[in-house]
Amino acid sequence: MNYLEAKDFEDSCFNELTTFFFWLFEYERVYDPVRKFNIPKRAIIGKISEEDASLMYPNEKYQIHFPAAVLPEERSDAYRSCCLRIGAYLIIDKVAQEYGLPAMLEKHLGKDSGLLLDLVCYSIISEDNAAQYYPDFAFSHPLFSHNMRIYSDSKVSRLLNSITKDHTIGFLDSWNARRDRRQRVYIFYDSTNKNCQAGEGDVDIVEFGKAKDDKGFPIFNLALVFDKTNQVPLFFEEYPGSINDVSQFSFLVDKVIEYGYRSMGFILDRGYFSKDNIRYMDEHGYSFIIMVKGMKDLVSSLVISRMHTFETSRECVIRPYRVYGTTVKARLYADDTRDRYFHIYHNTGRQAAERELLEQKIDSYKKFFERVEGQVISFSRNISHYFDIYYGKGDTFLYAQEKASVIESELALCGYFCIVTSEKMSAEQALILYKGRDASEKLFSSDKTFLGARSMRVQSQNALSSKFFIEFVALIIRNRIYTLLKEELFRIDTRPNYMTVPEAIRELEKIEMIRRNNGTYRLDHAVTKRQKTILNAFGLDEHYVRFKATEIGRLLADGKSLMTSLSNEGDDEKGENEEYYFN
Repeated sequence: MNYLEAKDFEDSCFNELTTFFFWLFEYERVYDPVRKFNIPKRAIIGKISEEDASLMYPNEKYQIHFPAAVLPEERSDAYRSCCLRIGAYLIIDKVAQEYGLPAMLEKHLGKDSGLLLDLVCYSIISEDNAAQYYPDFAFSHPLFSHNMRIYSDSKVSRLLNSITKDHTIGFLDSWNARRDRRQRVYIFYDSTNKNCQAGEGDVDIVEFGKAKDDKGFPIFNLALVFDKTNQVPLFFEEYPGSINDVSQFSFLVDKVIEYGYRSMGFILDRGYFSKDNIRYMDEHGYSFIIMVKGMKDLVSSLVISRMHTFETSRECVIRPYRVYGTTVKARLYADDTRDRYFHIYHNTGRQAAERELLEQKIDSYKKFFERVEGQVISFSRNISHYFDIYYGKGDTFLYAQEKASVIESELALCGYFCIVTSEKMSAEQALILYKGRDASEKLFSSDKTFLGARSMRVQSQNALSSKFFIEFVALIIRNRIYTLLKEELFRIDTRPNYMTVPEAIRELEKIEMIRRNNGTYRLDHAVTKRQKTILNAFGLDEHYVRFKATEIGRLLADGKSLMTSLSNEGDDEKGENEEYYFN
């Protein structure tokens, strides 16, 4: 550190009777009316240099009394913030090490594995995926990159375009090789699609298809396979938007077989219900659990045959979900060769809600009839399903009359739903297994909401695939954080609202390291009670935080050369010509 010359101060600012070690600054005089003289108030503003008594080391007090003074050690620009937020980084690092992700990624990506983990960390903490904001995130957080080097968005763009299918497939192979494939597991499979507005890009899988949120744009599909038994994502797949979920399912089963999973069952949404899929699973000897809500032609006769026989029976109550259930054995379709188990459920809360929705639908149709009376108009099948339509001369609409029997039968079926299983089990077992599928739904919610992936922000197929890869690694870590927080919540007596993933991350972000006068980062304050509760879910404590803070401070101290030079290897070379696929 450069020393501050004492002559920079006015002579009147200093007391002549300075000790051998410190400079005293008299900043005020207070008159004592009793003793009738001024009492000086002084502060130590620096330490005298042992080599030259005319020089000193200024301290914090100096900066308080001389805020406008320019210190010699001040840099013209800052490479890294003087305040680093390390709390969320610590739990992400803990989960990544638990799963062996750093070694796995380094095996397939080499030296770029650290930057990819930084992007994963950025997605989880900031809930964003825009590359131009990544340097801002890296400025105030510890990093996984070598010597915690901060890369530019140009480097991120090059990384996204350098990740190939071989890298992704290699990682998925390594990830699934760590799973116990001899264990019986239940697998969730779900998919979603996203609208694409890429202009003149070359995203090959973007095609027009059946979008869940149809905005008139072409779409692409993303599917996720999740191990419900062990609470981990297994793999993902991307496929063109024109391919529907039902036809893609058989390819999923083949991929699961390729990964070596043998003893397993599939838990599927009603969107995957088809004869071909059922037969495909039967041929390979896999069991299944499928929701068939909405297929009333298939199950309504079974529901009616069991109606008023189990809805209030205490032997049929499933307390965790406050529903009643019973099981019926029957064939799934006319030419089915096997008996299936139909688990029929009734929920009074669902019954009231569904009845209200049906009544609102009927009322909205009636209001529509009033507006179009006397007009030449044709009605949809949905309307003609509930009403008999009467026309006058010239096919003008006269009036509509309710089909009372149809509406009454649907009102009677409100509150009932059905789950079909290929294996014999109780209604409670089937419901608990299917409800576990919520984890898959939460993962897709995490992908879109908590990882900032509602917009992919890419213009090339390669960059899009790389983004999927980064999101998948982020989902692995975030889902583990969610599971550990949930388990800890069951262990403690209270139900604090900060044990959700977003709130826990925000709370841990308050654990900060501050750069001191000697340039070393140190923990700024003790760990709070809330933070200790969150850290306990991961088997961590305050001692671990202090240990890691010391380790981070030592690493940054060893890498000081990075803080004085922005010409990092392979970072901004030719950055002005870079194509920003991830912006």
